[in-house]
Amino acid sequence: MGQQEKVSTSLAGAVSEGISASLAAVDAELDRRYPGDPGTRQPVHTVYVPGNVFDADTVRSWGDQALVALDEHAPDAASFAAVLGLADDLAEDVYGRVRAKLEREPIEDLRVDFEDGYAGDDEDQDAARAARLISEAYRNGTAAPYMGIRMKCMESAVRDRGIRTTDVFLTGLLENGGLPDGLVLTLPKVTYPEQVSAFVRLLEAFEKAHGLDAGRLGFEIQIETSQSILASDGTAAVARMIGAAEGRATGLHYGTFDYSACLGVSAAYQASDHPAADHAKAIMQVAAAGTGVRVSDGSTNVLPVGSKEHVHEAWRLHYGLTRRALARAYYQGWDMHPGHIPTRYAAVFAFYREGFEAAAKRLSAYANHAGGDVMDEPATAKALSSYLLRGIDCGALDTAEVDALTGMTRAALDRFAAPRRGDLTASAE
Repeated sequence: MGQQEKVSTSLAGAVSEGISASLAAVDAELDRRYPGDPGTRQPVHTVYVPGNVFDADTVRSWGDQALVALDEHAPDAASFAAVLGLADDLAEDVYGRVRAKLEREPIEDLRVDFEDGYAGDDEDQDAARAARLISEAYRNGTAAPYMGIRMKCMESAVRDRGIRTTDVFLTGLLENGGLPDGLVLTLPKVTYPEQVSAFVRLLEAFEKAHGLDAGRLGFEIQIETSQSILASDGTAAVARMIGAAEGRATGLHYGTFDYSACLGVSAAYQASDHPAADHAKAIMQVAAAGTGVRVSDGSTNVLPVGSKEHVHEAWRLHYGLTRRALARAYYQGWDMHPGHIPTRYAAVFAFYREGFEAAAKRLSAYANHAGGDVMDEPATAKALSSYLLRGIDCGALDTAEVDALTGMTRAALDRFAAPRRGDLTASAE
């Protein structure tokens, strides 16, 4: 290299120091409020099972029922592909992966429901039983990766019952071996940030009573009312709810039917692709971006039961809604019936299989500074690696095939997907 040209500046170093000092509080606030994605696995769905129905074989039973539905209504790859409109080059792979998933891990996230779906007559006993069965499932290896409860909300009419059920359930977990790593709690029908703060106080009290680490217990916030999106003062209440959770919020879950009804949408049009639903989820998505809080879509109430014609119609609807959600970056949704999970996994697997090669090659080119026909930026590299990791986690992609096309280890993909703030230039190993 030749002699470097002398570079001149006009400002004293004190100017830069002064600017940094003036923004120190902002820097700290950014780090606190927007830590980025936690880099942990996000389940592709959440299954809700009433507390009076949940049993030791629920996870396996859902998988078996889903396999029976496939055997009856789409016994091979060609028939399944014909129903859903899968491309010929995807049909065998997706169908095989769906069946394997239903045999190996039919449910990724299960919530024992003590709210709208609960119809038992002894909630204390059902909550204690749920704690015992979940503890046993984690010990014997039959648990879903994530499991927990949805308690009643913090509104006055049911508040005491919700608090007691939470206490009974969590106490039961401790009595049966401790809190599992996959524990998830869901707080429904949140209307005001103060209700989130109240639930935080409840969890703090439980942690203190049992000597647990502060912040050990996190929870999801269910968005089911108009007030949770737009507060009476015109602000986005959901953003304030994330702050009110004091770092404990792990997810925002959209409640399709309660939210639609709250806005006066007639029953025939209550669906996750209604414009009202799109508006609510867009606000949720923007409020959660960068905070580490994940957003989940809602469900469909059209069940794939009855005649083959109706099952196929319900499958097409569910598949289409799931693909629509994935394209909008809602990577999780609710499934209400065992017949929904074949199309949940078909949609998820097709989504990742279709884009796998292009994403892997783009990320490899970026990491190796190889150029190409797309000029990607660091933020896009983050999105590409996150896409590949999500595909691996759910079973749509195999680690070996991702390694082969990207030339990266899992650790390298993780660094691209969840970099430190201001550091989006991780290199491949």
